[in-house]
Amino acid sequence: MDILMGRFVDARVEALPAQALAELERLLDLPDEAVYRWLSGAEQPPAEHDTPLLRQIIAFHIHDGPIH
Repeated sequence: MDILMGRFVDARVEALPAQALAELERLLDLPDEAVYRWLSGAEQPPAEHDTPLLRQIIAFHIHDGPIH
C-alpha cells in the first residue's frame, strides 16, 4: 500500500485542497486490505469512502501516473 498511495501522494499532494488531505488521512487510517481491494477494482468502496479523492487515486493508477 505504501507504494500505491505513496506514488499518488508524491505526484499530487501539493495540489490537494485541505478537504482532500483530510480524506487522504482517513484513507490511510483504514485497513490496507480494504483500500487495496478498492484500488484494484476487486470491490466497490462503501459509499462513505467512495469520494472524488479515491476516484482520483484509482484513475492515477489506471493511467500509471499523473494524467496529462
